[in-house]
Amino acid sequence: MKRVVSAVSTSVLFLTVVGLAYLLLAGPNPVSACNWGSQGGQDYVPQKRAPGGTAYNAPSMTKEQAYDVIASHIKRVNPNLGIGKISDAGSFYEAEIVSESNEVVERLGVDKRSGRLILLN
Repeated sequence: MKRVVSAVSTSVLFLTVVGLAYLLLAGPNPVSACNWGSQGGQDYVPQKRAPGGTAYNAPSMTKEQAYDVIASHIKRVNPNLGIGKISDAGSFYEAEIVSESNEVVERLGVDKRSGRLILLN
């Protein structure tokens, strides 16, 4: 009986050591960070879904709405700054943030679909 218990405990110890050595040497699979089988994190980024489960296509943001988003951000960060020229840059609006002397301090983008701010400097 002692032999059987000794053999089983030795086998369990051996398998534990081999498993830990494999984890330490091979490391975790980098693909598993973004879900199985996905490339570039496409499954990691949350996306809006319509009630039917399909991707939700929100209407594009207007230039006035982008101005409001930037204005609220500037008001919180530094009320002494202003908004200069806003131009359409494809999938986002590009805005110049200007100082009181009309010098361009920063360029921000506003994504047309999500309304997220993008630092363009």
